[in-house]
Amino acid sequence: MPYIIVTGGAGFIGANFVLNWLSDAAADTVINVDKLTYAGNRKTLASLEGDSRHIFSQTDICDRAALDKLFATYRPRAVVHFAAESHVDRSIHGPDAFIQTNIVGTFTLLEAARAHWGTLNEGDKASFRFLHVSTDEVFGSLGPHDPQFSETTAYQPNSPYSASKAASDHLVRAYHHTYGLPVLTTNCSNNYGPFHFPEKLIPLVISNALAGKPLPIYGDGLNVRDWLYVADHCGAIREVLARGCVGETYNVGGWNEKTNLDVVHTLCDLLDELHPKTDGSYRDQIVFVKDRPGHDRRYAIDARKLERELGWRPAETFETGLRKTVQWYLDNQAWVKDVMSGEYRNWVAKQYAA
Repeated sequence: MPYIIVTGGAGFIGANFVLNWLSDAAADTVINVDKLTYAGNRKTLASLEGDSRHIFSQTDICDRAALDKLFATYRPRAVVHFAAESHVDRSIHGPDAFIQTNIVGTFTLLEAARAHWGTLNEGDKASFRFLHVSTDEVFGSLGPHDPQFSETTAYQPNSPYSASKAASDHLVRAYHHTYGLPVLTTNCSNNYGPFHFPEKLIPLVISNALAGKPLPIYGDGLNVRDWLYVADHCGAIREVLARGCVGETYNVGGWNEKTNLDVVHTLCDLLDELHPKTDGSYRDQIVFVKDRPGHDRRYAIDARKLERELGWRPAETFETGLRKTVQWYLDNQAWVKDVMSGEYRNWVAKQYAA
């Protein structure tokens, strides 16, 4: 039976990938490796309970002995590496965890994968893949008229989070060029969709709106991001894993540059339509708060290489993807309530106190 290891498979993007992967009846069995930090949620994977193709291991990717045991037991044909601390605001307040997970953890995983790869026969060595999932934030900030990030854009990370991800990208590249490990790297734009932890903009706005709380927007709200529906991202990763050229990097974007203010306005309008208030609009709850330190002004992804070489384009527009997202949150309030832990509420109160 073929296996793949997926790290961070109880987090937002990783869990969506696992669910997407196992929706194919012929899919390889997933060894789901997740430390289950605050953002990891086993209940996201509830539909896989009893499915023998999903094997969950609560493991820290910094634990080399545990990783070696997993590789020796299952001898996977691929690793898809999502596991990361990923919230910029948290990296500003507490960068230590980002250095440990994103840099030390990726290094430890690479070492374990390299040791496993070295035990394979020549055919299995050639077909093995280590796919590292990264972010567009490693490229820094764009001006309003600058060209979009391409795969050859110089790295200029501006936060502890993006610096730690840049370091992990460089490690992955180095393991290919130094040791020959068959790696692939993807750099994606902002994801959104079901099962998103409500500290990020879109799920935070939806949750606060429904609770009658303020909808906080940093600064003037004109920071621009490219938005990618998470199911589209999962599809892109599957294509890169199956047909990507070893050693290459692929940008994954949604072709949806939007200001934060545009995003919040669109969310409010959708909620006004799908779950109207008794009086007024959800836009009435918008408040502007002090900008966060080092807030990058604009990100934008040029994903033409992925389309040109592998034929991938996102299936969802921003409008269709956001409508699906809002409807999912309205239909899954029990999941949202479950993740709204005391730790999360304390974090939001601290971050948006101003």
